Amino acid sequence: MTRKKAIVIGSGIGGISCAMRLQSLGFDSEIVEKLDAPGGRAYVRRVDGFTFDMGPTVLTVPHFIEELFSLERDHAMLGEPDFPAHVLDENSRVREGNSGGPNTSRYLDVMPILPFYRIYFDDGTFFDYDGDPVSTREQIKRLAPEDLEGYEAFHEQARAIFKRGFLELGYTYFGSLGSMLGVVPDLLKLGAVQPLFSLISKYFKSDKMRQVFSFEPLLVGGNPLKVPAIYAMIHFVEKTWGIHYAKGGTGALVQAMIKKYQELGGKLHLNAEVAQINVEKRSGKRVATGVTLADGRTLEADLVVSNADYATTYLKMVEAKHRKINRDALVKFRKQSMSLMVIYFGYEKRDNDPDLRHHNIILGPRYEALLTEIFDKKVISPDFSQYLHIPTLTDPSMAPEGHHAAYTLIPVPNNQSDIDWSVEGDRLCDRVLTFLEARGYIPDLAARLKHKSFITPDYFEQVLGSHVGNGFGVEPVLTQTAFFRPHNKSEDISNLYLVGQGTQPGGGTPSVMMSAKMTVREIARDLAIDPAIVNGVPQPARAAA
Repeated sequence: MTRKKAIVIGSGIGGISCAMRLQSLGFDSEIVEKLDAPGGRAYVRRVDGFTFDMGPTVLTVPHFIEELFSLERDHAMLGEPDFPAHVLDENSRVREGNSGGPNTSRYLDVMPILPFYRIYFDDGTFFDYDGDPVSTREQIKRLAPEDLEGYEAFHEQARAIFKRGFLELGYTYFGSLGSMLGVVPDLLKLGAVQPLFSLISKYFKSDKMRQVFSFEPLLVGGNPLKVPAIYAMIHFVEKTWGIHYAKGGTGALVQAMIKKYQELGGKLHLNAEVAQINVEKRSGKRVATGVTLADGRTLEADLVVSNADYATTYLKMVEAKHRKINRDALVKFRKQSMSLMVIYFGYEKRDNDPDLRHHNIILGPRYEALLTEIFDKKVISPDFSQYLHIPTLTDPSMAPEGHHAAYTLIPVPNNQSDIDWSVEGDRLCDRVLTFLEARGYIPDLAARLKHKSFITPDYFEQVLGSHVGNGFGVEPVLTQTAFFRPHNKSEDISNLYLVGQGTQPGGGTPSVMMSAKMTVREIARDLAIDPAIVNGVPQPARAAA
C-alpha cells in the first residue's frame, strides 16, 4: 500500500505534535513553516547572550510529552491515556528529579518547578501556590482564614469537574451537536457551565482568594469573569501533575520534538509561507489537494492540516467560494481572545536581590475592572497585572554568567482596539519596568539593564498571522467551547483539518497536544485507517473500529 502524504501548516507545538502522530499513523508528512525556525508562538529570541522563550513557558501533564517521545514510525498511539489511579489523590505529586519519563529523557530534561507560582498582591503580600494540601491551607489561613471552609467545598467541586471534564472527557471530540448534548446534563449538575468567577465567588469571600483561584484561564486567553467553570479543572491539572520546565527553555522542547519528528521520517521546511490551501472538486466534493507557497511552489498532498490561526486559515488561505460553513461572516463573528505585550529583558544579578520565583504573578490594584477594560472596553488601563518569568533562577544557561534573563507578560486588548502600538508600546514598556523597579521587585533595574525588547499585538498579527492580533485564538467563552468551538475537521472541505489552540479542546500546551491526538483520530476514522499498523503499512479499519 502506498504511503499517503500529509502537509502540516505551521510548526507550533500543536502542529509538530500532529505531524509526529501522522508519521506514526503511516503517513509521509511535511511541515511548512513561514518563520526561519520552528515553534510558532514558542519561537526563541537569542540576543546579547540571552535566550528568551517568546511564548509558552508553563509545562504541565508531562506524560503527554512522554507519549509523543514514545511514538514509533508506523505505530500509532491513539488510545485514551492511561491515567494512574493516584491522580485524584491530592497528596501524590512529583517533587524533584527529571519528571519527563524515560523516552522524553533521551531528548531533554524536564524538571518540576516549586512553587508553581508566587502570586503577589498589590499590598505586597503573596501566596505561594505549590499544590501541597497542607501548604495551601496554611496560606489561606494566613491571608484569609474566613475562606478555609469555602476552599474545602471548592476543592471537592473542582475535583469532580476535573474527573468528568478532563479525565473522562478530555479527549472527546465534539464533532456533532448530539455529542455535545449528551454531556450537558453532567456539566450542568457539576455547575461547570456558569462563569468561573461566579463559582469562585460562591466559595471565597476575600478578593485575594478569588484572584488566586481564578487567574489561571488568563494563561490560555480566557477572561476569568466569563470562561465557563469547567476551567476550574486547571486547578486540579496543576496540583496533580505540577508545573514543569524544560532545561534550555520551551525552545529546547520544540527542538527535541523536531528531532524526534525527523527521526520518525518527517520533513521540516522553514521560510515556507503558505499563500493558499489548494482545493479541487472531486465527485461533487471539495477536496484539499495541497498548498501553494508564497514563492509560487506547489506541494501536493493527500490531506492538509493547518496549525495556523483558525481565522487566518479560512480568511486568507481558503478561497471564499469553497467555504459555505466557515464563511467570512461567521469567522469574523467569533470572539477572539485578548492579546499580550511581552517585554524581554536581561539584567545583572545581585546577591541581595529580592526573593522572586521562577513564575511570578503580580496582580494590580484592580481585578474585575481591569479584566473588563482588557476584554470588553479594549483600552489601555491605568494599571496592569503581569506574569514575570525568570527562568535563570532554575537554569543559569539562559543568560551570560552573572545575569538573569526574564520576560514579563501583560494582558492587553487585541487589535480590535484603536490602540497605536507603535506609540503605546514604548510607553507601556517603560511603565512596566519602572513599576518593577519602584515597587522593589527588581531594585535599580534601569542601571542593571543589559537588554530590553518587546512584542505587542502587532507582532501576533503581522508575524504570527493571528487574526486581529489575538494571543490565544478564539476566546474560550461558553458559546465557543466544545462543539461550539472551531472544529478540528473542516466542515467545508474534505481532507482539510485544523489543530492547535483555536480548535478543540482549546489553548495551553497540554491542550494543543490533546488537539493533535483528536485531529489524527479524525483522520484515521475518515480514511478508514486502523491505528493498529501491521508491518509498517496502514491497514483498512476493522469492522469493530
